[in-house]
Amino acid sequence: MRVKKQDVLQILREVERGSVSAEEAFTRLKLAPFEDIGFAKVDHHREMRQGVAEVIYGQGKTPEQIAKISETLLRGGDRVVLITRMSPEAAAYVGEKFPLVYDSLSKVGRIGDMPEPDGVGTVLVATGGTTDIPVAEEAALTAEALGNRVKRLYDVGVSGIHRLLDHAEDIMTARVIVAVAGMEGALPSVIGGLADCPVIAVPTSVGYGAAFGGVAALLSMLNSCASGLSVVNIDNGFGAGYLASMINHLGAGE
Repeated sequence: MRVKKQDVLQILREVERGSVSAEEAFTRLKLAPFEDIGFAKVDHHREMRQGVAEVIYGQGKTPEQIAKISETLLRGGDRVVLITRMSPEAAAYVGEKFPLVYDSLSKVGRIGDMPEPDGVGTVLVATGGTTDIPVAEEAALTAEALGNRVKRLYDVGVSGIHRLLDHAEDIMTARVIVAVAGMEGALPSVIGGLADCPVIAVPTSVGYGAAFGGVAALLSMLNSCASGLSVVNIDNGFGAGYLASMINHLGAGE
């Protein structure tokens, strides 16, 4: 359900009278509304609570469901709607109804203009190989949609370490780094040894049999001896981009 106008006005009048503090009123509004559309309960106040509006996970949803959730978010005041794991079929359907920008490589869709960057610094997204780029682009596009400057550094894996070292300045000046790799997952550890900022490691499902669909890279990253390194789930570019944005916005506007 939505918050009714009279309910919001009542809270504001209580603040005006001094019977409710501004902090308490803000908390009451944060706990407010969602809209039940039958197959989904759309969270209109997620941005107020968490700083970022609801993002649609497209995999497993029908094109019609994605379109309806998008419509509900836009009607509720969201300026940008981000959709991850979006199939080409869903993109074609939604694109007929809204001005959708769709990246077929990462399967990320966006309705609305890309916001101007307002983070503190630059988010650097690096990959071990070209095959890791779809996951990396999910991270990069997510970070850009959340208001970050993003620099891409692709195919700089440890099998040719000179390629990475050639970008040492980018690594040392980044605010936060997303390191995406499959196979043995060594890239984040190497970057972590060069950077003085947080490094978010993303294991991918790239690799032959004993890679176990990304489990080998995941375990390698979890056991890294590089300090300041955190690990997200296999192929979770969205989670890495979201976390990178949170880090890059710490202290923004101060």
